Amino acid sequence: MFKLNEDRIAQRLAAVIERLDDGRLQDRYRLQERSMLMAIEEMEPASLGAVAEAVNRGAPAISRAVDAAVRDGLVDRRPDPDHRRRLQLRLTEEGKRHLEDTAADHGRLAERIGTLAPSEQRAVERAVEILEHMR
Repeated sequence: MFKLNEDRIAQRLAAVIERLDDGRLQDRYRLQERSMLMAIEEMEPASLGAVAEAVNRGAPAISRAVDAAVRDGLVDRRPDPDHRRRLQLRLTEEGKRHLEDTAADHGRLAERIGTLAPSEQRAVERAVEILEHMR
């Protein structure tokens, strides 16, 4: 009976992930920004701490991300009238448009998958399903 070499499979998978990850840093930033904006939208008016908890990131990192989103006109940040030391975060109209515009943006990886034959796309989808269920 043929036995698979788990170490070799893991090595090959890691190499493929590394190769496909080329240029994904910008995609990761967009995904993190999108997660933050979605959390703000869901909790409006959102607090910084609640958003940090919702996206599983530290308050300092979210504070910097909110600062950038305020500068970009995506988020409105105002003092909470009921709690002087807390800020209320809301999406601006531009922030809502930005969230809608990025809804279907999956970066270069989606483009690469789109170049595969339908049978290959189904095989990749099945592999992802298997990996999602690994513990």
